[in-house]
Amino acid sequence: MVAPEIQQNVRHIFSEYLTRQGHRKTPERFAILNEIYAQDGHFDIERLYVSMKRKKYRVSRATLYNTMELLLDCKLVRKHRFGSNQAQFERAYSYRQHDHVICTNCNKVMEFCDPRIQNIRNTVAEVMGFEVSHHTMHIYGLCPQCIKERNRNHEQHSNG
Repeated sequence: MVAPEIQQNVRHIFSEYLTRQGHRKTPERFAILNEIYAQDGHFDIERLYVSMKRKKYRVSRATLYNTMELLLDCKLVRKHRFGSNQAQFERAYSYRQHDHVICTNCNKVMEFCDPRIQNIRNTVAEVMGFEVSHHTMHIYGLCPQCIKERNRNHEQHSNG
């Protein structure tokens, strides 16, 4: 669960953004923002839609997609495409820098954080005179469960 001050800050940032861009401040947009910041990890639009329906919010998929574009634009949400999966999203405000490990079998996405990556970013910036705004690292392979499953299948076939 996200701390109340973070919820307050993201509401303020979104509100200011909507005013600057000339968009209406609808209750639905703020309900979507709250729901996103109540999510843990990654989610897709359909999971968000189902979650909001379960909580009796009256939000259409179109409103979700449109609001997601606004939240991406004001940098409160990040969008990822892992492999051929549909777009996945995650909250972006006050969220520690992390990278992703993606299982190519079950499509599970796990996060990891390694301070050496920050050192690499700093070195790139320094050596190349480059101003780094952000980065993404995706490592693809098999998760422990899929490896176990594969090994179990290999054993069954070689013993059969």
